[in-house]
Amino acid sequence: MIKFLIKGLLRDKRRSILPILIVAIGVFLTTLLYSWMMGAFNEMIDGSARFDTGHVKIMTCAYHEISSQIPNDFGLTQVGDIVNDLDEKYPDYDWTPRIKFGGLLDFPDENGETKSQGPVMGIAIDIFSKNSKEVSRWGLKDALVSGRIPQKPNEILISNEFAQKQDVRIGDVGTLIGATANGAMAVQNFTIVGTITFGIAPMDRGAIIVDISSAQYALDMENGAGEILGYAKNMLYDSERTAIIQDDFNSRNMKEDDKFSLIAITLEQQNGLGDYLKYARSAGFIVVLIFVIAMSIVLWNSGLMAGIRRYGEIGVRLAIGEAKGHIYRSMLIESIAIGIIGSIFGVMLGLIVALYFQEVGVDISSAFKNSSLMVHNVIRARITPVSFYIGLFPGILSNVFGTAISGIGIYKRQTASLFKELET
Repeated sequence: MIKFLIKGLLRDKRRSILPILIVAIGVFLTTLLYSWMMGAFNEMIDGSARFDTGHVKIMTCAYHEISSQIPNDFGLTQVGDIVNDLDEKYPDYDWTPRIKFGGLLDFPDENGETKSQGPVMGIAIDIFSKNSKEVSRWGLKDALVSGRIPQKPNEILISNEFAQKQDVRIGDVGTLIGATANGAMAVQNFTIVGTITFGIAPMDRGAIIVDISSAQYALDMENGAGEILGYAKNMLYDSERTAIIQDDFNSRNMKEDDKFSLIAITLEQQNGLGDYLKYARSAGFIVVLIFVIAMSIVLWNSGLMAGIRRYGEIGVRLAIGEAKGHIYRSMLIESIAIGIIGSIFGVMLGLIVALYFQEVGVDISSAFKNSSLMVHNVIRARITPVSFYIGLFPGILSNVFGTAISGIGIYKRQTASLFKELET
């Protein structure tokens, strides 16, 4: 029976081509949109984790309360011991200290007078340690526009946009003017050894990268840091695992009456990323639901048109004694075959286009030029295992649903009037 129905679809192109095209287009859009949304969501989550939040962040309770102000006077002490303890208790995560600081970077002319100066956002990371993954985590080698990675104390990387704005070059010395962790004035000379483009608008405007040992000396934070970030070894955020680490760490270290006790917070508890992740997790379902409803309506209308075109055929089948239920089921089987064929073509096309956008991406830097969000300037699609089958469900279900609605008309046909209908 199924073989007979498939032959009928292949021989009568009017019954198959239009529904297959509709299904293929819908599945193509579903697959592409889902892959694009997953790419955009993951770019934001991954960028925030790498450059700001980590998967888990350790800090003092006092620092956490006003963390947006970067209060290094409430920072961590004895960081080496804390990191060693974290490595021992949570070996499946990589722990690294960081210091954030702000200040004014002043560049003198040949006479020692100020030639140019500008505000900078400083980020101190562990560049020199042999086992540190910070250079690769930040993608510093790929981000280099000119120069090299710092190899000695008091060498810095500055954003290429900031370097052009201040008219400075590799080898120039800039004086950082800021505040130490003790509230005194910090004045330290740094040599520019490289310029980089982060691909994130707020950082490209005026960020500098320095090894944490140099920042500790300049800011009077010996063996100190503002925060310690933890990353899963595979760099994939696991909300359940991070919640376990948070509960275990806080139960041992957090004390309500001690503002300098340590506290752990997860990625989801920072910068509103929790709500963002919830939305991202439901986005796939929303996409599928929208396209199932939209395609069902379209395919319902298509089924009604096909039913009108096949009015005589159905009448003959009823006249020769074929049961209405059998005709209805055969139409559903036809719709399943059409849904499968259209879905396969749609998924293939959607994956091809998604692969292109995964490799090339779309530059959205103009939309976030003045934004402070850690969003990559280039958003790329991301093909996940779900991308291979998420379009199949709306493709098949919507076609079957549309046929089921339009096929109800079969049961409204009156057998007594069939011959009169066929005569006309």
